[in-house]
Amino acid sequence: MEPLFTPEQLAEIHAYHLPHYIRAAVNPFARFALLALMLGVLVRPFFRMATAAAAGLERRFGFLRTAPVSRAFFSAMDRLWGESGWGAAVIFALMTDLFVKLVYAPVDIWFAYTLEHQHGMSNYTPAAFARDMLKGHLLGGFAIAALVIGLYGLARRTRHWWWVLGVPVALLMLVSSALDTYRGRLYFEQEPLPPGPLRTRMTALMAQADIPFSDVLVEKTSVASRRIQAYFAGQGPTRAIVLNDVILQELSEDEVLAAVAHEAGHVQEQKWPGRIASSLAVVALLFAIDRMLRRAAARNWFGTSRFADIRTLPLLSLLLSLVLLLGAPIAGAFSREREREADRFALRLTHDVDAFRRMLVKAARVNKMDPDPPRWVVLKGMSHPPVGERLADLPAP
Repeated sequence: MEPLFTPEQLAEIHAYHLPHYIRAAVNPFARFALLALMLGVLVRPFFRMATAAAAGLERRFGFLRTAPVSRAFFSAMDRLWGESGWGAAVIFALMTDLFVKLVYAPVDIWFAYTLEHQHGMSNYTPAAFARDMLKGHLLGGFAIAALVIGLYGLARRTRHWWWVLGVPVALLMLVSSALDTYRGRLYFEQEPLPPGPLRTRMTALMAQADIPFSDVLVEKTSVASRRIQAYFAGQGPTRAIVLNDVILQELSEDEVLAAVAHEAGHVQEQKWPGRIASSLAVVALLFAIDRMLRRAAARNWFGTSRFADIRTLPLLSLLLSLVLLLGAPIAGAFSREREREADRFALRLTHDVDAFRRMLVKAARVNKMDPDPPRWVVLKGMSHPPVGERLADLPAP
């Protein structure tokens, strides 16, 4: 069998991945150092600036509190927060988030734009990249504002808030995958795959696997990336097969079917145990946050004056970063095993080892996958087994 990569391709892949490996090694320390800086030095001045900014906005736009249309909004926000002062809290949260984003911006832009262009992995124009980056930051800012009002507001008004908030959040997590088909449309145009042999064969393959779906969509990611991608999105009546336009350009019909068969393996997984475990973990995390907020209030950490003081928000970020860091190796191990089982499912479904092997090889070449990454990178939380291992696990054709 021909080697997966030529020596020249392998050198290019190593040059592409080396910065990512360095970042993976350094980033946890940099993240914790930045959060320690915020907690030790910046929380108090940021809170003073947020309070002053909120007071200035109140003086300038206070009339909106009594205006016919906007007064309902302000009244609702005051009730959610439990008292006045939610504006300063939201501004403080957005300031801390903006500070972190500005610190990381040079690195994020270099990795997401410069490095990708250097190695021929991106089709982004500067304007399109800036637009999507801004869109992501705006969505993130909205999520942070909702977190502040929802979590801190509820915690200030209800003693067992972690239970009151945790249960609906857990239930939302159980059903949120039904919305997956709509998330991709925030960034890329999608259209149905035209009728033809590929759609016909894909429909027959899914009927064989007993997987109902609503449509086959083509996601036009080539405006931003040259990577191959296929996935299932949604659940039940919203489930759709999504192929990006790059995969249709790079792979043959048999190879596309092999990729879809692999993704079908994930549809057949027993997802409920994992979803239930994740939901319980969210409730447990909220309980841990409650304990931490109470300790911070009792000891007046960072100048806090009461329970659920917004000045503890960077401390929550520190706790969440620690949980994610410690949980990544475990989550990665489970994810890699699911990928191996999806490979086995695809082979049982298609009975075409050769097409599956070709699909993996082409995907590895187009996506510049490292066939043998450092073991610590794998154990740190890689979601897929190295492509070299996946190819070695294939039965002889």
